[in-house]
Amino acid sequence: MNNSRMNDPSRDASFHDAGPGPLALRAETPEELPILSALAQDAVLTVGDIHYDRAARTLALLVSRFRWEDVAERAALNENPESRPYERARALLVIRDVTAVRSDGIDKTERDTVLSLLALDWTPGEDGTGTLILTFAGDGALAADCECLTVDLRDVNRPHKAVSGHMPRHEV
Repeated sequence: MNNSRMNDPSRDASFHDAGPGPLALRAETPEELPILSALAQDAVLTVGDIHYDRAARTLALLVSRFRWEDVAERAALNENPESRPYERARALLVIRDVTAVRSDGIDKTERDTVLSLLALDWTPGEDGTGTLILTFAGDGALAADCECLTVDLRDVNRPHKAVSGHMPRHEV
């Protein structure tokens, strides 16, 4: 690839620029979930991007995921954080073996409402069952009752510049 093109700030990013390629992770244990949750933190989506398929027992969310792994790579390389634009990638967050879904603070009829995912938390039940809680900014939440913990996060397109141009920040 031509170096002058790589350094062109007007060019969208590509997985080639990021190195290893699209993210594809699965969490099947409570110990694995925090990693997936951290990579999905600050993903944005609309209410219309949430789909529960009762027959297939899946809850799927199409999100625009902030690429936190790129921020970590910049830090590891001692790269100036402002040297290139921050990135997002469209991704599917899929929860499997779902027996029921409940929501709190999310109006399913307002399909264009934008949500920002803050965390995924697992509350274990009996015999491997449990509830996966998806917490959104602004007090919204989804609770997915599951027979077991199986959560996939998979990028489905190339990274693109974050529209805001900034890394998400939260007040502590």
